[in-house]
Amino acid sequence: MKIIGVRDKMIKLNARQLRTTEPDETEMKKIRKNPIYIILDDVLDTYNTGAIFRLADAVAAKKIYLCGQTETPPNPRIKKASVNTWKWVDWKYSETAAGVIKNLKLKIKNLSVVAIEQSKGSISLKEYNPQFPLALVVGNETYGVSKEVLKVTDSIVELPMSGVNKSLNVMVTLGIVLYRVIEYLQR
Repeated sequence: MKIIGVRDKMIKLNARQLRTTEPDETEMKKIRKNPIYIILDDVLDTYNTGAIFRLADAVAAKKIYLCGQTETPPNPRIKKASVNTWKWVDWKYSETAAGVIKNLKLKIKNLSVVAIEQSKGSISLKEYNPQFPLALVVGNETYGVSKEVLKVTDSIVELPMSGVNKSLNVMVTLGIVLYRVIEYLQR
């Protein structure tokens, strides 16, 4: 008798298969986009930017806004880290994240804009109850979300940190928050 475990059911893709995967139009039309927008405020590491494209695809976010000094596709490092998701995730470049937020608030009724940042005025992710539609803002790897942007957000959420290190990578932090947010959408 052969026992089939989880390992036998896994689909394994090699690096080439990951980077050449592209959905067809029919498949793309079936995906219901979630009312989530992601705003990158001067995220400088192109691998973070590429990984955020993958996150946006994974949670079916409506759009990514690349702002300020954030590099844009078709940068080869973004292409590699995104495993080509930049080709089908809706995105736009804008000079400032604050400008994007102001425009989105005019266009999208009841938009909740939340910065993911450590701040005196922040609330813990454990206490955060997302409201939709939602825009999540992440900032520069060294300086975080700019003060200008923090002034135009509705709230600030941070991850509790229990160890010696006081912060996580911007993409990792966004991933944790996005999956918490998705749990609320699925209720």
